[in-house]
Order: sequence, then structure tokens, then C-alpha cells
Amino acid sequence: MPAIESGFAVLALWAVIGYLFGSLSGGMLMARVMNLGNLREIGSGNIGATNVLRTGNKKAAALTLLFDAAKGAIVVLLARAIAGEDAAQIGAFAAFVGHCFPVWLNFKGGKGVATYIGILLALAWPMGLVACLIWLVMAAVTRYSSLAALVAAGWTPIVMAFTGYGHSFFLTALLCLLIYFRHWDNIKRLKANTETKIGAKG
Repeated sequence: MPAIESGFAVLALWAVIGYLFGSLSGGMLMARVMNLGNLREIGSGNIGATNVLRTGNKKAAALTLLFDAAKGAIVVLLARAIAGEDAAQIGAFAAFVGHCFPVWLNFKGGKGVATYIGILLALAWPMGLVACLIWLVMAAVTRYSSLAALVAAGWTPIVMAFTGYGHSFFLTALLCLLIYFRHWDNIKRLKANTETKIGAKG
């Protein structure tokens, strides 16, 4: 963790800002703008880019990915520039929580992978690139988005701990645990060999 230098009010403010930014859903926005239907009734029912891809609209899926990553990165960059590293990490955590548990969607949001990547790229871009590379390799080899996300999320805190980014280890480890929690059903399906592969409609 970075040194706590900001006051409670400042950190609380960035927690609220982070949560509000994070709760904005790229998937729901693209579904509405591009008339993709109700994402809750498509595929896994999730609001993330992988499920948007199941509508057959690759452009919408790519824009969802960019939107959900950007909101995490924006919170980190703004908080760091205005308040400092401690506020950036508080804001990052809140943005992730907002994405996964948005109040306006009855706390039923996405699984946080794109937002996690955006946060990583803003916190420490080399680590973000490592996570992207791991995800891409695993996704290409296995065709499982969930497995790629789990491996990328699991390795990132370890890499953080043994590089010059140790101040972000606690945050990334906590976000990793939340990603695993959000992917619990995927983990069970992976074990049962019933997980849906990337691009599949079901």
C-alpha cells in the first residue's frame, strides 16, 4: 500500500467518485444504443464484453471492453493527479466494486476483468501490458475468456510483488480475489467442462 497522506474526506470523496464511475455499464449502454436486446436474456446474462460478443456484434463488444477499461483508468489517473497515489488506489478499488455491484442494476454488474485491466494500465502500465499478454495467450490457446481472466488476474499480483510496483500488490491481490469470487460459477463450469467458449452463442 502507498503511504496514506490524504485526509479521510478526500479518500471518501474519491471512493464515491470511483464507485459512480465504475457503476457505468459499457455493455448496457452499447446494448441500448445498438439495439442488441436485453443482455440479461442473452448467453450468460452478464453485462460484460464477452457476453456482448454473444450478440454477434463485434464492434459493440470491443466498445464495451474499451468503455469498461477506460472508466477504471480514468478514476486512477484523475485521483492521482488531483489527490495522490493513496486516493488513486482507493478510487480504483471503488471503481471495481461499482462495476461488479452497481446500485442502479440491483448490485448485479459485471465480473470486473476489463475494469481491472484499465486500472492496471493506469496504475503501472507495464503490469497492465503483462496482464493483457497473459489474457491474450490463454484466450487464444484455450478459447475460454473466463480461464484467461483467472490466470491473468492470478499472476499479476505475484509479478507486482517481485518488481518495482510492490506498493500496488495489496490492491491487485484484493481485486484478484474479487475476480475469482465473481467467476465462481465459471470455475465450476470449467471443472465440469461445460464452460462456454469465446464466440459461442450459448
